[in-house]
Amino acid sequence: MNELIEKSAELIANSKNVVAVTGAGISVESGIPDFRSEGGLWSRFPPEEYATYQAFIDNPDKVWELFYEIGETISKAKPNPAHIALARLEELGHLVAVVTQNIDNLHYSAGSKTVVEYHGNAQTLSCTACWRKRPMSLSHRDHGAPRCECGGYMKPDVVLFGEPIPSQALFMGETLAKSCEVILVIGTSAQVYPAASLPYTAKQWGAYVIEFNVHRTPFTESVTDIFIEGPVGQTLPEVLKRVEEIDKQK
Repeated sequence: MNELIEKSAELIANSKNVVAVTGAGISVESGIPDFRSEGGLWSRFPPEEYATYQAFIDNPDKVWELFYEIGETISKAKPNPAHIALARLEELGHLVAVVTQNIDNLHYSAGSKTVVEYHGNAQTLSCTACWRKRPMSLSHRDHGAPRCECGGYMKPDVVLFGEPIPSQALFMGETLAKSCEVILVIGTSAQVYPAASLPYTAKQWGAYVIEFNVHRTPFTESVTDIFIEGPVGQTLPEVLKRVEEIDKQK
């Protein structure tokens, strides 16, 4: 493992064009379970009933049962050492952006400046009628879906099944994957597209792929150059520490 940490740190320290792609696994250590895991949200709120745009249109009050549950979970979460390590790598001038599938805002909370959110951010709501925005609040939980001053229903700024990924996020993600020298794949299962295509794109365009995960994934067997196994809240800070040491020696 030490040899893998050393090699990864050298690649990162010698690049000013590193991109990170993060999934649910980076936030598990912050107390946000993977929706797909056993006992996760999808086991209690089947996505076809609660997480499609059509379900929201048909029954906003029902779908908001899921949104309030997500809001409560996120409200208790704090960035963990993996989020903080990525923010520090950006501060050091190595990491240019984080592309995330997560909606928990933890990268921003940790101090990351350039974050591309493929699935939106659950911290804010927009009115589906007039697009007025407001912060997420749990205060209306006993009254069903919150309403806007105009009378329209408020919806979290997240991408539901049946909605497109924001075009700007897609463009930025693809551009970053094609131009980076090193791509860090962190806590993502390689199952959710289009984000799961980014490591393949980066590899095709000549990038090194460093994967941080607790289990092997389809990436590991196909495009990963270095696989660092274990909780990312432990392994990423180890790499960061070595990057900082290398930077000081320059």
